[in-house]
Formats: sequence, structure tokens, C-alpha cells
Amino acid sequence: MPYDSVIEFNNVSVRYDHRPVLDGISYSLENGEFNYLIGQTGAGKSSFLKLIYRDITPDSGTVRVADMEVNSLPDKKVPFLRRRLGIVFQDFQLLPDRTVYENVAFALEVTGQKGSFIKQRALEVLGMVGLSHKRKNMPGDLSGGEQQRVVIARALANEPRIMLADEPTGNLDPKASAEIMQLLKQINNRGMTVLMVTHDYDTVKQYPFKTLKLESGKIKEIKAQQL
Repeated sequence: MPYDSVIEFNNVSVRYDHRPVLDGISYSLENGEFNYLIGQTGAGKSSFLKLIYRDITPDSGTVRVADMEVNSLPDKKVPFLRRRLGIVFQDFQLLPDRTVYENVAFALEVTGQKGSFIKQRALEVLGMVGLSHKRKNMPGDLSGGEQQRVVIARALANEPRIMLADEPTGNLDPKASAEIMQLLKQINNRGMTVLMVTHDYDTVKQYPFKTLKLESGKIKEIKAQQL
């Protein structure tokens, strides 16, 4: 595995009901890179992400993430793997009965951080996403774009090495989508590695980064102008 790779798939296959979803895939994401992962519905994008955060394991091949061998990782070590990952979901998954601040703080509480650090870090990441002034609001008071920024703040709270963004602009209007992409670019420019799954080809063309396509169980790099 190259020294600066933070995600490495080596000849990885996943099958469901004997049907290959991922078929002998090899892939490397370098430290500090921004990659897109695209593909039709059912192409295996969700399985690809689940392998990274150890929700599933491959039928064959090996997965390595942030210097951890995911295949052989004991269940009790999975939380340590996931702390190295910041995960941003399309459907936000915010706690509706907690304020913006409390949603971010909760991500730190579950890792056993001390109260003084939690307050400092939660306010810091809310500042990074431009939502310090909304810290006392409930998620239902926010626009979709603002809710997604809270999700990004929560994902950043534990200082992960890698951000996995699963359709982060999928439920947003064009203006909010552009704001989220600018934020992800800023995060990447600070050194964070980003892997973004998307169906939004206009975004891929507007913000060009290395783009991988999953198709028929295989992965290949394509150019944005091919979309």
C-alpha cells in the first residue's frame, strides 16, 4: 500500500445472492485528494461506502482505511475506524429534538470527550461552516442547505482523516448545492481527503476532480466532459 494512501481496495469483490455487485475492484485514494464516485442506481456505490466504514466486509480481496486492515478488524475496533471518517448523508439524519449545537456536541459526547473541549470544538466547527449564529436553532428551523452544513460540522467534529459524502447535494436546490460544494472544496483545501458519491453530473462538471465510475461491477476513471 502506498505510504500516502488513506483508502485502498485490493481486488475486492462483493456478491448479493450470488450476483457480483463489485467484481475484483482495486482503488486507491491518496491523502488530501478529492474524488467523485458516480454510477447508476444499483451499480454498487452504497456497497463501496459500506466497505469503507465496515458495515459490510468483502467476499474476497482486502480493504484498508486510514492504516487499518478493515477485513480483519475486530468488532470492538470498528468505532475507532469510524472516528477517522466523517460521514455526510443525503437525508441529514439530524436529531430533531436537539439544537444545532447539541447535534454537533453529541458526536463528541459519544466518543467520551470532556465538556470544556466539546463546547470549544462544537462552536469551532459550526464557525467553519458559517452557522455559529444558528447554534440555538432546531434543525426544523433551518433550510435544507443549512441542515447539510450542520451535518458537515458534525462530521468534522472528531477531526477525521477522511470525509465520505453520500449524495450531499441530492436534496438541495442549485444555490444550496453550490454553497455545499464550496464548503467541501474549502475543507479539501485544508488537507481533508474527500470521497463524494453523486448523481449530480452538473456539479461534477462545474467542480472538476478525479472522477471514478462504477459500472458492471468494475471501476474506471473518466473525464468530466464524458458525462
